[in-house]
Amino acid sequence: MDCLLFCGKVSKVELGGIRVMETPSNDESIEQPKYSGPILFYNENVIDHFTNPRNVEELSESETDGYGLVGDPSCGDQMKLWISVKSERIEKIAFKSFGCPGAIATSSMLTELAKGRSIDAAKCITDDDVVEALGGIPERKKHCSLLGVLALQAAIKDWEGRQSADKEKKQ
Repeated sequence: MDCLLFCGKVSKVELGGIRVMETPSNDESIEQPKYSGPILFYNENVIDHFTNPRNVEELSESETDGYGLVGDPSCGDQMKLWISVKSERIEKIAFKSFGCPGAIATSSMLTELAKGRSIDAAKCITDDDVVEALGGIPERKKHCSLLGVLALQAAIKDWEGRQSADKEKKQ
């Protein structure tokens, strides 16, 4: 389990059972925590998207043009993603994620990258794009960025399926 997050100033905060600490500047020191598990270094942008995720909600059925549900049972992360499409452009996007700080932050950033884009442009968003937009994430958490991308692709595929079904009904 990931328990410590580090970024830039001295502070200790408890976030949903996760202890977030910021590293001291050169002239400050803090007592070394008594913890033997893995320590992950997240930058301020990742911490911001984890503590203040964007577009967290569920779209109503009438607003939903595409829906994706993906998960990785090996690490327990799961993501639901909804899109509303107007004129082949993602007008509204929302997600709910169950997962680690990396999964939540990357899902939040993904929604920001996809919002307002054409469907074709949104299809081209990669996990590397998400990681780069966040300014990087720990190497062992990069798989988290794929969760949002897969959910977006699933929602777009669902939207395309609905478009095909609507066209067939009209014929």
